[in-house]
Amino acid sequence: MTIRTTHTRVVEAPADEVYGLVADVGRWPVIFEPSVLVRHLHRGADEERFRLWATVNGQVTDWTSRRTLDPAGRRITFEQERSRAPIASMGGQWSFDETGPRTTTVTLDHHFTVADGVDPDVITGAVDRNSVTELAALARIAELGHPVDDIIVTFEDRVTLDATAAELYDFVYHSDRWPDHVPHVGRVDLTEDADGVQLMEMDTVTEGSIPHTTRSIRICVPAERIDYKQQLPPAMLFGHSGAWEFADDPAGVVVLARHTVAINPAAAREILGAGTGLAEARAYLGAALGTNSRNTLLCAAQYIAARRAESAKSPS
Repeated sequence: MTIRTTHTRVVEAPADEVYGLVADVGRWPVIFEPSVLVRHLHRGADEERFRLWATVNGQVTDWTSRRTLDPAGRRITFEQERSRAPIASMGGQWSFDETGPRTTTVTLDHHFTVADGVDPDVITGAVDRNSVTELAALARIAELGHPVDDIIVTFEDRVTLDATAAELYDFVYHSDRWPDHVPHVGRVDLTEDADGVQLMEMDTVTEGSIPHTTRSIRICVPAERIDYKQQLPPAMLFGHSGAWEFADDPAGVVVLARHTVAINPAAAREILGAGTGLAEARAYLGAALGTNSRNTLLCAAQYIAARRAESAKSPS
């Protein structure tokens, strides 16, 4: 039996801008709370395939989807190529109808089937909750009235260190060791499932000795990269995702630390001062996030150097 659902929301923003937020799937982890990570498998002019990790009923799952994009008609159709139980199949469509100069009615349709023995009402409830949450998050960003490129920004730091990709990956992967080696980290609780999906809760002390707790989902590819999505982002952000990428180099290892954020302008003014604009907020965040990443990598380099020195002292 195929189950069909429809969810709508009126968004006070131009239709093309709202369409663009959904069309750029790479931004989903900082817009939509359930989305964790997107990895493209193929990208064409009007169609694409990607693997998506997301939370469903509190659990991290992933699937492969293909989408067809129609910017002129403001329609995006999607179909899961490989669904995960308890869902047997899933597809649908986003529609963006201009109902005024700055008013858009967004319709999100789903059709799906469930695996044998699964209560369809449980899956329908999950689809309902995620759809309502996604539409609300879409409206929250679109209705800010700022260009999306001013709200959703990416910061990158590229650092070369005297180590190997495997050594640096090991330090970042074992974040439960950080309280002993990274000064701004006070506590880390780390768990991992069989698919390399980690759940990490961390206490840090930010600039000004302000304690902060973050909770993140991390997707790990050994010796290559760790992608993450913060479930408890800092107050200034609607969303925060990022990645650590590791590559061996003749000079050592090149580490790319990337942060993508969606800025909350009102919170930025509350925290940094009433006159704070988005340019000042971006500068502050770029400096703060970059400093934390670079400090973590420097601590990693010190840890690796100490282990090498200790190993060299040991009798062969």
